[in-house]
Amino acid sequence: MATATELPQTGYIRVALLALVLSTSRSTIWRWVKKEAFPQPIKLSAGVTVWRVEDVRAWIEAKEVA
Repeated sequence: MATATELPQTGYIRVALLALVLSTSRSTIWRWVKKEAFPQPIKLSAGVTVWRVEDVRAWIEAKEVA
């Protein structure tokens, strides 16, 4: 599992980079989103979906505590 320190402090992250940081597949991230076990993405345009880095950091930190 990734650590929050591997992400920038603020901004947005796309699914491909998110999968690398979390050491998982894109499909798994989308499954987590569907199950509401991962932060919801933001649709910036028809072809661009991103996650707020702050939301991902909070999710990672919550997983590390649990």
